[in-house]
Amino acid sequence: MTDVLRRGRASLAFAFLVQGVAFALLVTRIPAIQNRYGVSDALLPAFLAAVPVLAGVGSVATERLVKAVPPSRVLRWSQPVVLLALLGVGAGEHLAGLAVALAAFGLAVGALDASMNMLGVSLQRAYRRSIMLSFHAAYSLGGIVGASLAWVGAHGQLALWVSYLPVVLVLMPAALIGSRWYVDQERRREEGRGEGGPQDRASGPAAGSPDREGSVVAFKLLLPLCLVMTVTYIGDSTVSNWSAKYLQDVLGSSEQMATVPYNVYMVTTLLGRTIGDLGVRRLGAVAVVRAGALVAAAGFAVVAGAPGEWMGMLGFTLLGLGLCVLVPQTFAAAGRLFPGASDAAVARLNVFNYVGFLIGSPLVGVLGDVWSYRGAMLVPMVLVLVTLVYARSFAPEPDRYGGGHERPRTADVGRGSHGL
Repeated sequence: MTDVLRRGRASLAFAFLVQGVAFALLVTRIPAIQNRYGVSDALLPAFLAAVPVLAGVGSVATERLVKAVPPSRVLRWSQPVVLLALLGVGAGEHLAGLAVALAAFGLAVGALDASMNMLGVSLQRAYRRSIMLSFHAAYSLGGIVGASLAWVGAHGQLALWVSYLPVVLVLMPAALIGSRWYVDQERRREEGRGEGGPQDRASGPAAGSPDREGSVVAFKLLLPLCLVMTVTYIGDSTVSNWSAKYLQDVLGSSEQMATVPYNVYMVTTLLGRTIGDLGVRRLGAVAVVRAGALVAAAGFAVVAGAPGEWMGMLGFTLLGLGLCVLVPQTFAAAGRLFPGASDAAVARLNVFNYVGFLIGSPLVGVLGDVWSYRGAMLVPMVLVLVTLVYARSFAPEPDRYGGGHERPRTADVGRGSHGL
């Protein structure tokens, strides 16, 4: 690996970490935000739903934007917008200001998530081994740091802007400096001009091919991965939104103990992603995805049948270990499946991140009210098992799914208007 690729990997991992911090600082202080602006319980779901909806819009827009500018540039300027929007949420005084700040946050997050994963897929192909899980591990670490900072702010009864301002002042210049070393299409094209010449640059899918243009046929091939992404985020949002209530109301834990499952889930997610790339290299992506789906389903089953709080926490621990591998491997599979249009594939796939988030929380809430919360936990269990049906979509050889491309070569990284 060249120093360029190593620096690119480190700088991109830092971008994932920064995003994890920012997102955790927002979602863990929702009660404080509601109190600051006087948002009613009836209006709060509309505000919360608007963020992933606008993030989906931002992801779709990024698919078109990266045809004109490299993903590194989108990431470089969307990350400061996310941080400034976070500060705007904490510093505003009127409901209209909150709406504007959340809208900016949502749109920028969509662009940020899409461009980060585009660069991650590109770098993984350059490395020619699994590294995608390491980026998402950095995001999980950022989430733990952000949640810890939020706890400090809440415990110290600090105003939101007081909690957010130091974080923004430290992370925004650091992210901008780190963005100098992003590696993407533009950088790889320049290296290709110096090393491989026109003949080497011509390798890969021809312009106008279905992969390159992101045609309807390509979306049909992408659909299994979209379903996996959706069910994974249904499971993830179930944990983030309902773990505390489930432990307290169903399993009879104390209010303090009810905060533990999500923290355990975050830690085990970090652990699973830290070692996950090694598992992919040793066992293959298909085996790791199947194992992750089975462990996650077992986690939901344990939660649904838990007789008490400790068994419930064991179930949430299994959920962290199982779900953590699915999202990074889904993005990586999209890059392998469409080597001529990976940016478009990643941007479209990223939309289903937000679809799953929007479905998961209300789905469990409705089922819990009309049926039971134990029964509601069985629904995401069944849904995550859908991953087993489509596990072969994660195989490293794209030919069997119609891609028709040879094993990727490092020199091909970043060619053409869609990178891979």
